[in-house]
Amino acid sequence: MPEDALRIEDLVKRYPTGVEALRGVSLDIAPGELFALLGPNGAGKSTLIHCTTGLAQPTAGSIRVFGHDAIDDYGKARQAVGLAPQELNLDWFLTVEETLDYHAGYFGMPKRERRERTKELLETFSLTEKRDERTRTLSGGMKRRLILARAVMHRPRLLILDEPTAGVDVELRLELWHYVQRINQEGTTILLTTHYLEEAEQLCDRIAFINDGQIVGEGTSSELAGRYGVANLEDAYLALVGRNELSRSKIEVVS
Repeated sequence: MPEDALRIEDLVKRYPTGVEALRGVSLDIAPGELFALLGPNGAGKSTLIHCTTGLAQPTAGSIRVFGHDAIDDYGKARQAVGLAPQELNLDWFLTVEETLDYHAGYFGMPKRERRERTKELLETFSLTEKRDERTRTLSGGMKRRLILARAVMHRPRLLILDEPTAGVDVELRLELWHYVQRINQEGTTILLTTHYLEEAEQLCDRIAFINDGQIVGEGTSSELAGRYGVANLEDAYLALVGRNELSRSKIEVVS
């Protein structure tokens, strides 16, 4: 059996304030899978991602990325991961091209390979004409393109997308998803968080619900709907957060 792309077991994250953001989370994602993690704000999604990528230190539990311990063997685990965070965490003094080149350098890519890969991604994400511009001058949509390009620059085996289409227009959202689908079909494993349930339903092989720091449901869209006794993923999510009254089926059509 091949190693899981991501295996999380009994993960706990407790902050000094006493807040327990993760309470025994266990999760397995298979190589090549496109997996969605859904939950309300404050449910623990970002904390799980931060623990997986070394941005936060777990209180207890284990995380393995393609067999590498993400806590004790951080370097090898992190090499396999690309992260597109929800925040626009760009260096405002770098150009678009420098942003990609420097990132690749952190991951040990040779200069020639960095140059070729940068050119490829600038074209893929329609950033070629912006290559010499400082990142602070870019529009919100262009910044989002750059963050995703940076995340895949070193060809990670596991790509983590934290709300990647938040605040972008419909055209860019569709462009980004076409690219995500393509690299997933080429073998990249993807972990996605999103508030757009139709994206998760259409794109993802499996979906997990997280709430109050715990995984409370996992399966395909239809399996989750069946678990909550509703017709679709959106109604299952509303049941999770206790807002069944918001179901579209209960909206009266005024003639």
